[in-house]
Amino acid sequence: MKEQTPTNSVRVLGTETEFGIASRDASAMDPVSGSFAVIGHYQNLAAPTAIWDYENENPLVDARGFEVEGERERPNPDYNRQLNKVLANGGRLYVDGAHPEYSTPECSHAREIVAFERVGERILASCLQTMARARGFEVYTLYKNNSDGKGNSYGYHENYLISRTVPFDRIARTLTPFLVTRPIFAGAGKVGSENQTTPTEYQISQRADFFECLLDLNTMVKRPIINTRDEPHADAVRFRRLHVITGDANMAELSTYLKVGTLDIVLHLLEAGADLPQIELEEPVRVFKQVSRDLEAKQTVKLAGGRPTTALAIQRAYLNAAKVFYASQVHGPTVQDVLLRWEDVLNKLERDPRLLVHSLDWVAKRHLIESYMERKGCGWDDPRVKLMDLQYHDVRPEKGLFYTLERSQRIERIVDEAEIQRAEFHPPTGTRAYFRGRCVSKFAKSLYGASWTSVLFDGGDTTIKKVPLMDPHRGTQALTGALLDASDSVDVLLEKLKV
Repeated sequence: MKEQTPTNSVRVLGTETEFGIASRDASAMDPVSGSFAVIGHYQNLAAPTAIWDYENENPLVDARGFEVEGERERPNPDYNRQLNKVLANGGRLYVDGAHPEYSTPECSHAREIVAFERVGERILASCLQTMARARGFEVYTLYKNNSDGKGNSYGYHENYLISRTVPFDRIARTLTPFLVTRPIFAGAGKVGSENQTTPTEYQISQRADFFECLLDLNTMVKRPIINTRDEPHADAVRFRRLHVITGDANMAELSTYLKVGTLDIVLHLLEAGADLPQIELEEPVRVFKQVSRDLEAKQTVKLAGGRPTTALAIQRAYLNAAKVFYASQVHGPTVQDVLLRWEDVLNKLERDPRLLVHSLDWVAKRHLIESYMERKGCGWDDPRVKLMDLQYHDVRPEKGLFYTLERSQRIERIVDEAEIQRAEFHPPTGTRAYFRGRCVSKFAKSLYGASWTSVLFDGGDTTIKKVPLMDPHRGTQALTGALLDASDSVDVLLEKLKV
C-alpha cells in the first residue's frame, strides 16, 4: 500500500530572496563588495561571530539520480562569518554571488511565510539605513525584484519539504502546468521584455523571460521550469525538498500568500494520492512566456495534441480538485482561507483583472504606471516608466512605491504589523527553526555556528558540540520550549540533550 501523508500534517516551507543592488557612487559599483558591506551593517545580530555549517549541503545532486561535477562551498571561518549572518528568527542573511540574500526560517504555512518575508525587507532596509548613517550618505539601493532591466535576472526560490515516496517524475508532470499559469495571481509585473524574447510593453511575470527548458539542475543559466536539485537539508531517506525557482519576488502580501499557499495545497494532494488534473502542455516554456504577456487572462494556450485551453481554466482545474479533496478531509483555517481567496481571485481575473488593483502586484503596478503615463502624456518606452518599475520594489519605506500604496491603505494586507515586528526576533514555533532561533538568542556567546540541519556550540574547550536537526518537524516549541527555558547554560542544555 502506498504511503500517504496525512492531510492535516504540517508542511515545512521557506523562501530565499536575492535582492537587486545598485549604486549611484562610481567608486562603489562592485555589487559583490557592496553586498558584503550591506549585510555587515545589520545591527541586531545576537551571534555576530557564528559561522554557517555547510556539512550537509550539496547542491550538485540531481533528483534524476546522479551528481554533477563541481566544487561544494566550504569557506574558511573568517570568510564564512563575513558571508553569513545567522538570525535570531531562525533565518539567514548572506551574500549569494553578487546579491544580498535573505532566507526565511522554516515555516509551517503561507501566513508565516508572508510575515517572515516582510521582515526580511525591513532587515535589508535597516542595513541600508545604518550604512547611510555611518558614511553620511546613501551608497546603495536594494530592490526586492528579479531583473535589472539589462538582461540579468536574480532569484527568488521557494522550498517545500515533501515525502520521498512521491516519484519525482510525477511531481514534474503535475506541477509544470500549475507553475507556468500561477503568475496570473503571483506575478510581480514587469515593463518590457528581456533575454531576446518577444517584445512587449508590460507583462505579468518578471521571471518568465528567463526560462529556457523544462528540467535541469541549473538556476542561473538554462533555467528550468522544474529544478532538479536534490538537496533536502533533512533526512534524505524520508524527505525531498522541492526547490521552485519560477516564482517572482512579490511585494503584495496576497500575491505571496497565494503563490505559496496554493502550491502547498497541490503538494498535499500529490502526497495523498488524490485525483489531480492530468494536463500536458504542448510547449511549457513558450506557454510560460505567453501567459506572462496575457494581461486580460483570456488568451488560449495549447495542450499536447493542439487542444486549446486558458491559464484560468488550468488554475480552476487544480482549485476544483482541491475543493473536492478537502470536502471530505479535516483541514485547518489556512487551507480554507487559501481556497476561498484562490477562487475569488480567479473569478475576478475572469471578469476583469483590474478588479484586483488593490490586491495583486502586477495589477497594482500596472495601474500606477498607466496613471502616471496618462498624467505625463508619455509612453511605455519613457525612461521614467522603467524607473517606476524599479521603484515599486525599492525596500526603503520612504522611497518604494509599494510602501506608498501600503501607507495609503490601497493594497490588501494578510498579516498585521505586530506579526511582522515579532518575526525579526522570534522564530516560527512549529518547526526546527524554533530551536535554532532560540539558541541564537539565548546562547549567543557559546554559539559557534548553525545551519538548516545543525546547531554548533563552543563550550570553551577544544571540541565543538553539534546538535543535529535532521528532522525539520522536531525542534519545535512544543518539543523543546520547556527544555530551553530550563537550561541556564549551554552545558546544562547539552547535558539534557545527552550530546
